[in-house]
This record gives sequence, structure tokens and C-alpha cells, in this order.
Amino acid sequence: MDIRPILTTLRRHKTAAALIVFEVALTCAIICNAVFLISNRIDRLQRPSGLAEQEIVRIAIRSINKSGDAQALTRSDLATLRAIPGVISATITNQIPYGDSAWNSSVRLDPDQRIPTASTSNYYATSQFMKSLGLKLVAGREFTDDEILSWAVVNAPGYEASLPSAIITRALGEKLFPGQQAVGKTFYMWGDKPTRVVGVVEHLLRPNDLLFGAGASDYSVIVPLEVDYNFGVYVIRTAPERRDEVIKAAGEALTKNGPARILSESNDTLEAMSKKFYQTDTSMIWLLSAVCIALLIVTALGIIGLASFWVQQRTRQIGVRRALGATRGQILRYFQTENFLLTSIGIVLGMAMAFAINLALMKYYELPRLPALYLPLGALCLWALGQVAVYGPAKRAAMVPPALATRSA
Repeated sequence: MDIRPILTTLRRHKTAAALIVFEVALTCAIICNAVFLISNRIDRLQRPSGLAEQEIVRIAIRSINKSGDAQALTRSDLATLRAIPGVISATITNQIPYGDSAWNSSVRLDPDQRIPTASTSNYYATSQFMKSLGLKLVAGREFTDDEILSWAVVNAPGYEASLPSAIITRALGEKLFPGQQAVGKTFYMWGDKPTRVVGVVEHLLRPNDLLFGAGASDYSVIVPLEVDYNFGVYVIRTAPERRDEVIKAAGEALTKNGPARILSESNDTLEAMSKKFYQTDTSMIWLLSAVCIALLIVTALGIIGLASFWVQQRTRQIGVRRALGATRGQILRYFQTENFLLTSIGIVLGMAMAFAINLALMKYYELPRLPALYLPLGALCLWALGQVAVYGPAKRAAMVPPALATRSA
């Protein structure tokens, strides 16, 4: 089809054509970045935690006056919790994913290294830790009883920091020792003495990644250290249908087992903690999805409105072309080609705007670069939208009778 008549017509309607081009460009720029952000949020929601989330209950209790042997009472608490009907296993640790605290350390491969190789989240583990959290060991072994250090001893005055062994995540192992088997390798985390990797777990999500980014979300180290209840939380594994029952029974048992202690108000299932933790991401997905849908609808309505207006304004022109032998298919293709040209110009401008918006997001919000794939996908979406939107007015134009158009002159 000769596009010169189309270009001539568009030059006579510069303002209307420019509005459609700008609308398409703005939609393209926003849609590409919004879909990219939605994709990132969905990936964040779907990342594995490494835990048996539906089976885990979190219980925290704190002493009022902190008198007595906290370590001995912690062991008594664990024995009490493990005796509760429905409890599969129970342990204590300093933190769990989706919590409100994070214990972190820098990891070096050389004791004199000034810039750390990675920043990790540290989980303190004692007996039944792996079983209680549902962690999957993919290499090496678990800790032996003689490897577990006492919190009281480690924090005693004059103690020289030393961590003989550790279990790390597979992601951290690939970061520290790319292309190598991590078990048996050493790194430095506490002091100048090396720590040997004795095991590797598939995943263990750090409590949060606000400071270190999503790329380091699976950089975790499990440390053989026994904390007491004042510095840790009890993790109980039970059947999903018995979680509420176990939370109530565990609270009552812990309150009776030790004097002058207060249960935390944040005791809950890990599944509920996960939903709360990702609530912002879920809301952002719905919000951005609504914005995308609204923009597409507004753009489609703009194309329909402008095409309908042009059909009405060009009734005589259409009639003359029909009288000169133009078929309905040619009239239909005329308006579709016209829309395709306007949409294409808008898409080109929109791609440039999308790139500029992404640069701003990278600079001010530390978001990743927009993959090039999103630009052609956005273009195809808008081309399809434009053709669908213009089809109705174009079909009405193709149905204009030549005689009626002539009488309306």
C-alpha cells in the first residue's frame, strides 16, 4: 500500500496524531518498566526459603529479671517443647527468615583481606536445627555435639573468637569458591582463625535483604553455637493442621517451665510471617498491574476515539475512494496502516523513554537494568492493541456506501 496519502492526511491533523503518538510512547515507557518491576517482585515471592514453611512455628520468650542459669533453662524448655503432642522437633536459634532482626558478618578468604568477599547472615545452630527448619543438606555433614559452642563461653571476658566449623548455603559456596566443592574449604569470619566448611545446604534465606540486595538473599552461614532463650527464638516443627494447637500449648508450657518470663506477641507460624513479610511486594504487584491495565485501556480508548473521529471527518473522502473502485478491504487496511505508523512512532519514542526511566530507577532506587527483551515485547503488545482498537472504526469506514457519502458532500 502507498503510504504517501496516509502521511499527507496525518500532516493535516498534526495535533491529533501527536496526541496519539505521545499517548502510545508514554504507555510503552511505563508498561515496559512496570512489567519488569512486576516480574522482579514475582521472582522475589517465588524464591525458595529452604525451610518447611507450612510446618514451622516461632515462639519467643524473654526473662524479666534475667536471673538464674539461662542456658540450663533453655535446655529444659527444649525438652518440654519436644514432649508436647504433635511436635516433630524443636530447636533454638538466634533468627529465622521473615523475622525482624538480622545477625550478619563479613566473610573473607584471606585473614589480611581488607574488602570482604561476601556479607552473610549467621544462624546459630544446636541439636535438631536442620530437622526443625526442614533444611536440605546437599553436601557434607551436620555438626557433631562436640563442635557446638556455648553462648555463655563465647561471650565470656577474654574469650578469643574462634569458629572451627560452619555449614553454608550452596549460593554462598558458589560465591566463595566458584566451580569448586565447598566442603573442606576454609574462610575467615570471626577473628584470624580459619573456619572449615563441613556441610552445604540447598537454601537458607536470610531474614531480610534490605541492606544487601536480592542477589545476596541466600548468603547464609550456619554456626554451631548454642544461644539461650533471651537471645534466641524457639523453632518448632509440627504438622500444618496442628500449628495453632502447638502455639497455644508451647506458650503455656514455657510460661510454667520458668518464672518471671513474658511470651512475645509476635509468636506465629512461619507461613503467616512470610505473608506479612511479602505484603508490600504483593501490594506492589497488584498496584502496578492495575496501572498497566488502566494505561492499556486509556490508550485503546484514545485510538478508538481518534479513529472514529477521523472516519466521521473523512466520510466524503472514503465515499469518493469507494466510487473510484476501492474495496472494503483496502479501506480497512488504510486505517490499520495509518494506526500502525502512529503506533510505531510512539513505540520508538516510548523505548527511549523506557530506557531513561530505567536509568533513573537504577540511580535512585538501585534497581537492575531493564533487559532488552522487554522493549520488543512491549512493542508487540502495543502494536496488537492498536490494531485491535482501530479495527472497529476501520470496519465502519469500510462499510460506508459510496452513494451515501456522495450525497453528504
